[in-house]
Order: sequence, then C-alpha cells, then structure tokens
Amino acid sequence: MLTSRRFIVLSGLMASAGLLTSTQVAAQEFPTKTITIVVPFSAGGGVDAMARLLAEKLRVSLKQSVLVDNKPGASGMLGAAAVVKAAPDGHTLLLGSAGETAINPFLYKGRMQYSPAKDLAPITLVTRVPNVLVANPALPVKNIAELVEYAKKKPGELTYATSGVGNAQHLNGELFASMAGIKMTHVPYKGASGQLVDVVSGTVDLSFVSMAGANPFIKGGRVKALAVTSAQRASFAPDIPAIAEYKPLAAYNLDNWFGLFAPAGTPAAVQAKLNAAVTQALQDPDLAKRLLEQGGEPAPMTQQAFRDFIKAESAKYKRIVEAAKITAE
Repeated sequence: MLTSRRFIVLSGLMASAGLLTSTQVAAQEFPTKTITIVVPFSAGGGVDAMARLLAEKLRVSLKQSVLVDNKPGASGMLGAAAVVKAAPDGHTLLLGSAGETAINPFLYKGRMQYSPAKDLAPITLVTRVPNVLVANPALPVKNIAELVEYAKKKPGELTYATSGVGNAQHLNGELFASMAGIKMTHVPYKGASGQLVDVVSGTVDLSFVSMAGANPFIKGGRVKALAVTSAQRASFAPDIPAIAEYKPLAAYNLDNWFGLFAPAGTPAAVQAKLNAAVTQALQDPDLAKRLLEQGGEPAPMTQQAFRDFIKAESAKYKRIVEAAKITAE
C-alpha cells in the first residue's frame, strides 16, 4: 500500500504527464477549425492587405481556412479587446500594431479595457514599418540638416501632420523635435490621404506617414521625401536617407510595427506552432516581396525575442509620451 506522501507525489507526476500529453495532442491537432485574424483597422488599408497576404500563406501551411475580420475603432482597441475575450485556443488572433499593444497603455492609462502585457500572448513580429518624413515641395529644405536649421529660425511655425494623437507617427514627430532641439506644431488627421493632400497644398509643411500612403505622392513629385524613421535606410526605399544619417540625430530610430498575438492562456505548444507557421510564411520570397511593396519589412522573431522587443519598445514609447505630455481623450 502506498504511503500518503508517495501517493501525492505519484498523483502529481501522473497529472503532469497527462497535462503534457494533452498539450502535445492540442498542438498536433491544431487547428481544428477556421482561424480568424482580427485586424483592428478598416478594410482596404495597409494593415488589412498585410493580414490577407499572411492569411493566404497560413491557409496552406496550417491546412485550414484563415479569415480576416476587420474590427476598427477606438485606436485599434476594439479589435484587440475582442481577441482578448476570445477562447484561448489559437483560433482567434490579432494582427496588432504598436499602438494598441504597446503605446496606448501610456496614453489611456486605466481607461483601457484590457492589459496588453497580461491579456495578450505575443506570437511573433511580422513586419517593421518605417514611416517617412515628407515635405511640401516649396519648403526651402532638401534634407534633415537643412530642416533642423530652418526650424530653429522659426520656432513653432513649422507644422507636421500625422494620422492621429499618440500613434507611432505622432511619436516620430515628438522624438524628432526633442532630439533636434526644435519646436513644431502637430496637426492630427484621421487618415493618410487627407494629411498628404494638405502637405501638397501647403496647408501643413510636413508629414510623418507610412511609405505605402506616401509613395504615390513621392513618385508623382507632389511631395518630397526627406528621410525615413528607421535606424538605417529601408530596403524598399534605398534612395531615401534615414533621419539617423544626420549625425546629431544618430540615435534616432522609431518604426511602426505589426505583430501577431493570441489571447493569454493559449497553450504554449499552439503558440509555438503558430510562431513556426508565420516564420515559415515570412520567408517565402513572394510574400516578402508583396509586403515590401506595402512598405513593411518582414521581421519574424522567436517568441522570447518578440517579448523582449515589445518590452524595449514600450519603454521607448513611455519616455516619449511622458516627455511630450501626450494624452488621449
């Protein structure tokens, strides 16, 4: 007859073995139904296109239907909240941006319905998306050095447009002004097209905007591209210098980015299977080419690397938001 202590130990081992087996089985069987990738932005935009390109590849590798569900609103937080509430089985995922997964906690503080750090499980980074700083063609500057010199002579007079308060583009402008020691006036818009039209007309002087949105205006000569916001030149725009090439701003580096998340509590083995599937998809030359055309550079990571990346990026966003005293209504 087993002693009480030995029985407890043996029962624990058996339970652990059973749990391991069920987790392995869950990963082997996953997916058992249609996978939904929630995009927290409207259909037809760059993020939507990115999700649909990724879904095409995942349908093949996971041998299951993959749908894209657009849930825009509340700066991306409606879509993210929907994923947080979904069953943690890997069949509902979020293609999230830096905003609703890393920036918004510092803008909205206790007003968010979820905690990205606690309620979402990072799967992998999908793409890094450098923004581009464009100017009205009549603005008498050709590069970042001349822009900084010009801005110092006209403190507060230069205006720059972005697609909203507190998003990555706004933080691009605040970080640039802070590091350059200049003052500019932020003009928030609701989308790229409106802000770019106003840069063309001279209503605003500058805009931090996605390359996908700016590219037709740049190619048509309607705006001039001064620099990208990544640490180095973007592979899809090698002729446009990086802000960091201006030596006094050599430490400047602030991209937007998009990653895949699952609800917290999704089995680790299922998360690992999703990470492997997305990593494999992003190594496909055709998908990589199409993402680059959308202004995104494929950047898959291990789960731990992605967690570390989010932690570092969040710390950067916190410093910028607090220094600029940015708040969101």
